[in-house]
Amino acid sequence: MTAPIYLSLVFHNHQPVGQFDYVSEHSTNVSYMPLIELLERHPRVNVGMHFTGALLDWLKVHHPELIERLRILVAQGQVEILTGGYYEPVLVALPDEDKIGQIQKLTEAVKETFGYDAKGMWLAERVWEPHLPRPIQQAGVKYVIVDDTHFEGVGFDKEKELFGYYVTEEQGHTLAVFPTLAYLRYSIPWSPVDTLIEWLRTEADQPLPSYVPKLAFMGDDGEKFGTWPGTYEHCWGDGKYMESLFSAIEKNADWIKTASPAQYMEQYPALGRVYLPTASYMEMGEWSLPAEASYQLTTLKHAFEEQKRTDVTRFLRGGIWRSFMVKYDEINHMQKRALAVSAAVHEMRRGRKRDEALDLLWAAQSNDPYWHGVFGGIYLFNFRVANYANLIAAEAMADVDETNLKLVTTDFDRDGRNELVMTGTPFNAIWSPEVGGGMIELDYRPGRYNLLNIMSRHKEAYHIDLIEAARENRVVTPESPTSTEMENIHSKTVRAKETGLEKFLIYDWHRRAAFLDHFIGAHTTLDEFYRAQYAEQGDFVNQPYKAETSKADKSVNFHLRRDGHVWIGEVHQPIRVAKTFTFERDKHSFSVIYTLSHISPTPLEVHFGVETVVGFDGGQDLNYCALRLNSDSTRHSLLEVAAVDNISQYSADSNLRNLTLTTELSKPAFLWRFPLETIALSEAGFERGYQGTAFLQIWHVTMQPDESWSVVITQSVSEEATKP
Repeated sequence: MTAPIYLSLVFHNHQPVGQFDYVSEHSTNVSYMPLIELLERHPRVNVGMHFTGALLDWLKVHHPELIERLRILVAQGQVEILTGGYYEPVLVALPDEDKIGQIQKLTEAVKETFGYDAKGMWLAERVWEPHLPRPIQQAGVKYVIVDDTHFEGVGFDKEKELFGYYVTEEQGHTLAVFPTLAYLRYSIPWSPVDTLIEWLRTEADQPLPSYVPKLAFMGDDGEKFGTWPGTYEHCWGDGKYMESLFSAIEKNADWIKTASPAQYMEQYPALGRVYLPTASYMEMGEWSLPAEASYQLTTLKHAFEEQKRTDVTRFLRGGIWRSFMVKYDEINHMQKRALAVSAAVHEMRRGRKRDEALDLLWAAQSNDPYWHGVFGGIYLFNFRVANYANLIAAEAMADVDETNLKLVTTDFDRDGRNELVMTGTPFNAIWSPEVGGGMIELDYRPGRYNLLNIMSRHKEAYHIDLIEAARENRVVTPESPTSTEMENIHSKTVRAKETGLEKFLIYDWHRRAAFLDHFIGAHTTLDEFYRAQYAEQGDFVNQPYKAETSKADKSVNFHLRRDGHVWIGEVHQPIRVAKTFTFERDKHSFSVIYTLSHISPTPLEVHFGVETVVGFDGGQDLNYCALRLNSDSTRHSLLEVAAVDNISQYSADSNLRNLTLTTELSKPAFLWRFPLETIALSEAGFERGYQGTAFLQIWHVTMQPDESWSVVITQSVSEEATKP
């Protein structure tokens, strides 16, 4: 007779802050509601479920019937509700007070909504560091879910030693940790139900040395069961995988016992003590590495997996989540903005205003834009927009002195080099004097919008797969013959949402920002500049500038200057570039005075360009965003790669945000413009994503020795926009 084995399934349901309603609605219809209905049909199957705060809030408004049906399942003891960070943050990115606050907020919401005292929590992206037990336990949590990968990192054998839970601690604060088994995550719902049942039988027939019954534990995304491509028909349609699975569990109820994690903990002790390393799931470790190293590790892992060399694969490790803040300047920037705003909010006097600011801050800590893997992450514009909107709003509430402008010199991004940070009304702005003197953030406070919310074009490990597949003519697109074969996200099939995406694999050699200074050759073409495959003649774009600041009050006026060089043929000519920024309180425009100083004894002829950028979500769609040139009212697309002469003014606008950014030039310029588009890999295949638009205003400058040349660039923001 087969010995009993416990099966514990936890479904993690999440939609990010800033998610489109139609996406949440779709997941509700094809994943969340079908699972609730399945549980109602199989009352003897006990599970755990986790809903992130943002999704829970959305469901309460749009699908209260789902909440009510779930409340009944909880009351019957069939479903355990887990807590976690309310807005699903990566906990290690937060100060401890925010870790604890976010967890307690969701715990209170679970109690209020379901009448249940949550005992366990879902750890966002299973990002674990050894210090976490202390704040998690202080938040009132009894257990947390991690990966079997975490245990393998300290020598555990996942085939034998992970059929239960363990206890860890930090400074005496204890916490139970449940390992979610890779076998179950990869098998459900991909492998046949009979294969899974046979695996459970085999494991049950090999009991643990102790008297504790085995626990086969799986915690995984609820969206995997219906939302992921091809899974709805498989799980709930003619495939009926989930119905077959639950029926098989009930049929074998004499030896397969289902229990939520808390139910199992109430009956059985831990298997032992453990101290886990800094880790996440294996794929996260691969994704966080630099592109080349990531590709090498993935290739190596696949090679050993094909050889079934588990003696090697169990010791393979990638990077850590924090490496995303090295890999992407944009992620580091957003995380450091959140840290700065957190410090300001926590200094507020306790009360309703502080509570509102805290909630905005916590919403801005939603994890999705803080990493990138198979899912869009930082490349998803709407998530970045939402996070910045909440940060800007929280910061404004924490600002105790809105009457003046403030300019501070500080190592904002924690790289050992100082930045300039200006706060006030109506603009916040941040510059990097040490890296081209560029402006890397420009917030329009009234609209809660970061106008420089763009992405540089980064090389990704998976781009190599696209290049190779395109070369071998094996990229599957919507125009390709259809296949009935279902795939999971670990499939090696190379899919793309359109043909020819490999032609858009462009990599920037510097961080894209506003007011970067270029010297380009007379024969450089727009296409070369757009593709970042041109010869930069100056040494200004990513080099340090000296900053001269003055005390801020009603206005901010400061200078950035670099004595650099420009190549003229074979001669390295010295030249000075100075730019003076002027902001005034309550004024919705600012100016930049550029001055080139010729400090060599021979005449100088150069093509000088100033790069500016704008980041409007929806900028790829002329229905939402447009560009106007000079006084012409014609609406041009922000997607165009185009050049036009004699430009003295241009405006980019968004009717989604009801904002227009207008740039005026005191001297007409030749204007190049092009979109910043990234090629990312999602669960549906490779896709092109709009990340902003770059502009280069170019002047042909001729100067005699000791002569100077200047131009004034004025940018203004108005709360209006054109429509088709």
